[in-house]
Amino acid sequence: MQKAYLILENGTIFEGKSFGKTGETVGEIVFTTAMTGYLETLTDPSYYGQIVVQTFPLIGNYGVIPSDFESARPYVKGYIVRDWCQEPSNFRCEGDLDTFLKQSGIVGLYGIDTRALTKIVRESGVMNGKIVMEGTTDFGMTELKSYRIINAVENTTCKEETVMPAVGDTKRKVCLMDYGAKANICRELQKRGCEVTVLPASTPASRVKELSPDGIMLSNGPGDPAENTDIINELKEMLKLNIPTFGICLGHQLMALSQGARTEKLKYGHRGANQPASYKDTGRVYITSQNHGYAVVSDTLPEGACESFFNANDGTCEGVEYEYMPAFSVQFHPEACGGPLDTGFLFDKFMEMIDANK
Repeated sequence: MQKAYLILENGTIFEGKSFGKTGETVGEIVFTTAMTGYLETLTDPSYYGQIVVQTFPLIGNYGVIPSDFESARPYVKGYIVRDWCQEPSNFRCEGDLDTFLKQSGIVGLYGIDTRALTKIVRESGVMNGKIVMEGTTDFGMTELKSYRIINAVENTTCKEETVMPAVGDTKRKVCLMDYGAKANICRELQKRGCEVTVLPASTPASRVKELSPDGIMLSNGPGDPAENTDIINELKEMLKLNIPTFGICLGHQLMALSQGARTEKLKYGHRGANQPASYKDTGRVYITSQNHGYAVVSDTLPEGACESFFNANDGTCEGVEYEYMPAFSVQFHPEACGGPLDTGFLFDKFMEMIDANK
């Protein structure tokens, strides 16, 4: 395999080997602690513009399984692992990771000390990085330091309305605002008897009113939530319709912003399948799947908006209940694939809210 290098914004260089597409790539370096679900990670639109580091050392051992994808294609800028399995074994396997990355145009790097890299990001914070091939003489530090993620939602949302039928009888109709949605959000709604109309992020509140749904789902997505000013303004009008609304991840942040709250960038974010979220009502801690680099600032929430969950590690806001409208949101992923599924009950709570509002 060809030698390749990771150059960090702070000047640190890691030597490794290339897999996937051969070439250069620049992105924001982030890490995920998930031990499984690398396919879901690769195809999660929330990683748009980022180079993802897997802290679990062996990746690719069960191959490529398209039915597990969270979107039609990967949105990551690059992929870094300690070791990748060249001969996967699984009865559902339909290909190998190296071939999938090549076909998807994703530059990969393996054979570096991912623990040392992760410690740098944890201690110094998220920073830009660049993967280059052996023989590169100009590392392009100006490009590296000036890189930023822009138009993230615009580049990951769907382009037109799509109706997804309910599994079994249709009991409810839900509009899913696609800000870069993971596919399993839609599946969780469908299996609960919801006909889901998936809408582009730019859809105005007037169109949602025309559709007259029983509920509105606000999806996850990538980028800085505060940059989406047009979406935030439309969401503010949408919430005035008093239709039961449930927000996840970016949807949680956008809902809070539409009500006058503020968001902030975290030092290195929460990404992985083992984040503890404490539920204030009961004191119970749930293990959750998360993927976000920004958080709602709790003390900027308006009167009548109460923090419902907080991160047990750093105390950041993980959920909000709105007393003055039928709406709630969480920062984590209750629809998580491949798990944990501890907070799947929140979809049932959404169904109860819808039914009570009919």
